[in-house]
Amino acid sequence: MRDIVTPNDAAIHLDHVSKVFGKPGSSGAYRAVDNINLDVRPGQMLAILGKTGCGKSTIFNMIAGLTEPTTGTVRVDGRDPFADFDSFRGKMAIVFQSDRLLPWRSAIQNVELGLEMLDTPVAERRAAAQHWLTKLGLGGHENDYPHALSGGMRQRVSIARAFATNANIMLCDEPFSALDESTAGRLRAEFVRLVKENGKTAVFITHSISEALEIGDRIVVLKRPAMIAYDVSFDTATDQQQRELIRSRIGEVLAA
Repeated sequence: MRDIVTPNDAAIHLDHVSKVFGKPGSSGAYRAVDNINLDVRPGQMLAILGKTGCGKSTIFNMIAGLTEPTTGTVRVDGRDPFADFDSFRGKMAIVFQSDRLLPWRSAIQNVELGLEMLDTPVAERRAAAQHWLTKLGLGGHENDYPHALSGGMRQRVSIARAFATNANIMLCDEPFSALDESTAGRLRAEFVRLVKENGKTAVFITHSISEALEIGDRIVVLKRPAMIAYDVSFDTATDQQQRELIRSRIGEVLAA
C-alpha cells in the first residue's frame, strides 16, 4: 500500500527534484537524482533503500540543506533547507554512520554539544544530556570518554546527542552499519521506539532490506539515477506473510 500525503501536510516535500553534478549537458555531468517527487508526513518513519551509488545520500544531503537541487523544490516544514539553513538549527538532527564524537569530551559533554550551539543554559543542557544518556542505557557512563566506550555505546551517545536537541526531524545515514548485527538490532529497536514515543519524523538511509523492514513504517526503494521504483507503507497490523511479500517485491525491484 502506498502512503498518500499531500504537499500541504508533508513535513518533507520534494517536488520534481533533480541533482546533476558537473555542468548540466556536458560530457562530464553526472545525474544523481532524476525528477523525484516525495512527501513525508509528520511522525512517519521513512526508510530510503537502494544499492550503493543510487542517490540515497544525495537526497539525504538535499533534505539536510547540505546541497541544493539542480532543478525542483525541496521543502522541510515549508522552508528551503539550503537557502534557510540557519533557521533549521535545533529543528533537524543527524545521526551519521560513524558516531562523530569529539574524543576530548566525555559522553555527557558530547551529548551537550548541540545544546551548547543553541545557547541552552548550562543546567538545562546538562539535565537534557543526562536524561537521554540514561534513556539509552548509559547511566553511569556519563564521564567516560569515547576511547573507553564500545562501538555500540558510542553510537548510543550519538543518538542521545540527536534527541537532546528535541529536533522534530531526525535524519539517519546508515547509523548502525558499522556495528555487529546483534548490537545493531538492539539499537534499531530502541531508536524506533524513541522516535515513535517522542513524535519525531525520521528519514533513515539504508541498503539493507531487513533493516528497512525493521525500521520503517514506509519504504521507498530507489533505482539509479535516484528515482522511486517502489513505495510501500505498512504498520504493526501488517502480518508476517504480508511483510514477506513486501520483502520479495523489494528484492525483485533491486534485481531488475
